[in-house]
Amino acid sequence: MSDSSKPLDSSRRLAIGLTCAAGAVGTVGVAVPFLSSMSPSERAKAAGAPVEVDVGDMKPGELRSVEWRGKPVWVLRRTPEMLETLEKTESKVADPGSLRTAYPTPPYAQNPQRSINPEYLVVIAICTHLGCVPIEKFQAGGDPSLPDDWVGGFLCPCHGSTFDLSGRVFKNKPAPDNLEVPPYFFLSDTRLLIGEEKQA
Repeated sequence: MSDSSKPLDSSRRLAIGLTCAAGAVGTVGVAVPFLSSMSPSERAKAAGAPVEVDVGDMKPGELRSVEWRGKPVWVLRRTPEMLETLEKTESKVADPGSLRTAYPTPPYAQNPQRSINPEYLVVIAICTHLGCVPIEKFQAGGDPSLPDDWVGGFLCPCHGSTFDLSGRVFKNKPAPDNLEVPPYFFLSDTRLLIGEEKQA
C-alpha cells in the first residue's frame, strides 16, 4: 500500500483539524473589523440625520443657524414688516414662483413666502453661485454694497448676489437660483424637523 493511500492517524487528523479551525478563527477575526469598517460610523449617521429645531423662543426678526448634512441651514422668524417686503421684491427676483429645477423647491414652499408657515423661513445658507455663505442684510438702505431701494434680505459678499427675505435671488446676479429649501415639516407649533418631509 502506497503512502498516499494510508489512512491518517488520529494525531495527524487532530493537527489538520486544529489548523483549519485556527485558520477559520483568523479569517473571522480579520473579516469582522473589515466589514464593520464598511458600515457608516455613528458620526456619519448623525451627520445625515434630521435636525430638530425649537423655534418657540425665537423673537420676531431673529435668525438662527443650525447644521444639517454638514450644511448651514437658516431659520428666520419673519416679522409682519419683513413679510410685506415680499410684494415689493416680487417683480425684481429672477424666479418668483420657485419653479426652476436645479435646486427643486418642495411644493409646500412654492409660494411667495417659500415656507409652510409664512412666519418661518427655512433655507440652506449656501449661495447657488459658487457655494459661499451669504450674510444677513435686514436693514433697508444705508449700505453702499446694496441698491438704493433695498428693503432687506441677504447678500453674498463674494460676488454680490442678493436674495430677498424669502431667499429668492434678484435678477441679473451671478447666482442662478434661489436659496435651496431643505425638506422639513413642523412637529408642533414650536418645533420643526429639518431633513424629512411629513408623510401623508
